[in-house]
This record gives sequence, C-alpha cells and structure tokens, in this order.
Amino acid sequence: MDKRPPGWPLLVALINGRSGISDARLVEAVRDKVVLVTGSSYGIGEATARRLASAGAVVLLVARTAEQLDVVAAGIRAAGGRAFAYPTNLADPAAIEQLVADVLRDHGRVDVLVSNAGKSIRRSIADSYQRFHDIERTNSVNYLGPAKLVLELLPSMRERHAGHIVNVSTAGVRTPPMARWSAYLASKSAFDVWLRCISQELRHDGVTTSTVYMGLVHTRMSEPTPLLNSLPGLTPEQAADQVCRAVAERPHNITPPLVRPADALGNLLRVPTDRLFEQYFRRGTARKRTP
Repeated sequence: MDKRPPGWPLLVALINGRSGISDARLVEAVRDKVVLVTGSSYGIGEATARRLASAGAVVLLVARTAEQLDVVAAGIRAAGGRAFAYPTNLADPAAIEQLVADVLRDHGRVDVLVSNAGKSIRRSIADSYQRFHDIERTNSVNYLGPAKLVLELLPSMRERHAGHIVNVSTAGVRTPPMARWSAYLASKSAFDVWLRCISQELRHDGVTTSTVYMGLVHTRMSEPTPLLNSLPGLTPEQAADQVCRAVAERPHNITPPLVRPADALGNLLRVPTDRLFEQYFRRGTARKRTP
C-alpha cells in the first residue's frame, strides 16, 4: 500500500523538473552509437544502460563488480539489446588506461561517455579526524577517476571530431553547502568545475559536454541516510530519463527548477545561509546527545 500523501508525484516533479524523453527521440539520437556508462551495475547507471540499450545503443557497462555487470548485460541481451561488460576499478589509473585500450580495440570508438559512477559519504568533521582516507576515496571515485577516463577518451573523440560527455552530478554542488557532506560535495564540485573548464577547449573540436545536476534519487547510495528516505525523490528509472535526455539533446546542463533560485540566494545571502545551516547542524547534534 502506498503510504505517501496525495500529490506526492506532483511534488517530486516540482522539485526535480521534467524528466521524460520520448522513445522515438532517444532512438533517433542513439541508435548504433557506442555509449560507455560507468557505475552501471546498480541504480541510475543500470537504469540508464537499460534504457539506452532498448533504444538501440551499443552499451558498454563499467563498474567494479563483474558478477553484477554480467547480470545486467545478460538482462539487456535477453531483451534484444547489445551490451558488453568491462569490470574496472575507476579509482585505479592503470585500470582506466587498460579499459580504454580494450574498448577502442573492441569497438573502435566511444560516441558518448556517461560518467555516472560515484561514492557518497555523510560524516561530521568530528568523526573524520582519523579518516583522511574518506577524502582520498571520494576524490578517487568522484573526481580523479572520471577525469582520468575523460583524458584517455578525448584523443580519439577529438580526432574524429565527435563525442559527448555526460556528467551525472548532484544538485548539491549548486546549492549552499551543508554540514557532514564536505568530502562528497567537494569531490563532485571538483569534477564539475574541471569539466566545465575543459569544455571551452573541446567544442571547437566537435566534443560537447552536459551536466545533470541530479536531485535526490532513492537508490542504494541514499538508503543509509534515514532523512533522505523520507524526502521526495526520483526512482532510478526517472533519473535515467534525465540522463538519457542529456545524451540525446546535449544541453549545457539539466538543473532541477528550485536549484537555480537556491543557488542565487545562497550566493547573495551567503553568511546568513551558513549561519542557518550551522544552527540546523547544532540542533541535530544536541538532539542526538539528549538521553
């Protein structure tokens, strides 16, 4: 039984914006295109890979877990699609080099890169004094790995004067920063800015970029945070629709409607916003300490 209040789907749409793209438009854009999707063993990446494959794309599945990638690939093939699994640890630069070498050997090109793999972490700084590895790991997966993969693919794309890169980012890099999310948001922001900078050098060579500032999506990544589970969010399939729209229409960015005013107000009222979130953090900490 659905326990959500009436109007919940409308609230999700208001917060997250339009997510749909027609099957016909997607088929027109991706039929026979080679699309590499990172983080495609679960969640948004898996749903995106399935949708792209159903539209006729040749989908290259990349994630660490070989067994789960094989399950996803088998499901796509059973539905009549084309999918190839490439188990890779994206935190390992040498593994990324081997991945790209294998992909170009097997398929000759990558038309679209969907950089979706990510690592989330929510931890206060007081609990992080002996956990510098949290920062190292989130940067490896959210910034350094994706940047290395782009660097390896760019020579081929620029030589062919064709290619598109989709960054599945988070709305959190566009809204005022919040306590406990420092390692995650810093790493996602780093790749966001890096990609925006290099995109100015790439367009002349026929390589374009899109960033999806994704709102809340209910996946395995968000599940450990109880607060997020009670908030309006997208399903992985709805999120995949936004990613597929970025693949097909190649917009500069896709941003939830409420993020733009939050971004503007956060910059205009930076000090009071920081103080507001500071009080929210302190009240939450005090409640935890109350017996």
